[in-house]
Amino acid sequence: MALSDDAKNKAEDLKGRGKEAAGSLTGDEDLKAEGQGDQAVAEGKQKISDVADAVKGKVDDVKDKLTGH
Repeated sequence: MALSDDAKNKAEDLKGRGKEAAGSLTGDEDLKAEGQGDQAVAEGKQKISDVADAVKGKVDDVKDKLTGH
């Protein structure tokens, strides 16, 4: 995936961390849980992005072997 996807995932993770921290400080369990959920979504998206990058790399390797590059 693109570097911008990684940046978006990191931003979503940081937003979630902020919500979780704010929820902890204020005693707002809903906000804390929402922040944890945002972090989990960001982590899942990042894992998917990492797998897609790995698959693309392998496809490129095979393509290079087939074309003699």
